[in-house]
Amino acid sequence: MARPIWSGTLSFGLVNVSVSLYAATEDRSPHFNQFQRGTSDRIRYRRVNERTGEEVDYADIVRGTAVDKNEYVLFEPDELESVAPGRSRSLEISEFVAEDEIDPVLYQKSYYLGPRREDDQKVYGLLLAALAEQGRVAVGTFVLRSKEYLALVRPDGPVLTLSTLYFADEVRDAGKTVGDLPDPDDVDGKQLRMAEDLIEAMAEDWDPERYHDTYRERVDELVEAKRSGSEVVAESEPPADTKVVDLMSALQASVERSSARGSRRRGSGGRGSSGRSRSGRPASGSPRGRGERELAELNTDELRRLARELDVPGRSRMRRDELVDSVGKARRKAS
Repeated sequence: MARPIWSGTLSFGLVNVSVSLYAATEDRSPHFNQFQRGTSDRIRYRRVNERTGEEVDYADIVRGTAVDKNEYVLFEPDELESVAPGRSRSLEISEFVAEDEIDPVLYQKSYYLGPRREDDQKVYGLLLAALAEQGRVAVGTFVLRSKEYLALVRPDGPVLTLSTLYFADEVRDAGKTVGDLPDPDDVDGKQLRMAEDLIEAMAEDWDPERYHDTYRERVDELVEAKRSGSEVVAESEPPADTKVVDLMSALQASVERSSARGSRRRGSGGRGSSGRSRSGRPASGSPRGRGERELAELNTDELRRLARELDVPGRSRMRRDELVDSVGKARRKAS
């Protein structure tokens, strides 16, 4: 079992459970050291006074923050420690919310939360089951490595996961950051329908195993090539942007190519062989299809909004076809 990076108490209401935090991901990107060309000598960094050029001992270094151009406020280490959040061992839940209400741009890093001891498993399992049944996530704060974090705790199969979040004032305004953005009303209807057809033709169930770090693979190949003295081949240039005048023809060709691929998959028993149309909607000839035709015309966001209004449990983790089924059942139950 992995070693926890933090241990403490998760509190919601008057209920407490001891938990441990584990890294859920690992950085496997290539890492390099620096050398002087033509030698095997490593390059090292030193703390140097930019005015005198002399190396400065670590004990003589203080921190400063800019308050104006060329003006800084300096701090001794103990001054910053006096306002630090400390080594808190408490993860305090302040509220429970629907996961789909949280903008993904807020997510930072993910961890696993596990029960700290065998005695904690009952309360841990209770929280896990209740969150899964309600389709909600827990939001709270905790301190990790002397920094306070906003955190989201959600069920993920047999385990609770914790994701650190950015605070609202850390997210940039999209309009001010990006600049000129297209008018959402200035979209050609025919092109929009063609783009929607392309999206439907390329729709797949999410499988992260289909994706891998091709850059890391190319670096590994480059390392092996240089070790064996083989020729190093440069990657080709990326394709040029699609011009507006070619947009319709590019969309049409893309739809035809994607539809052909989908037909081959369905013919081999792959996705699309379950009596549903290419768009994932129930076949119109079935009684179920006729009963859910209205819902089948809605997109995923609209279905999630309906599911939230009908308080459908587990809606945040449902695929589009599952949302159609669950919303339909909830509507029939409500009527």
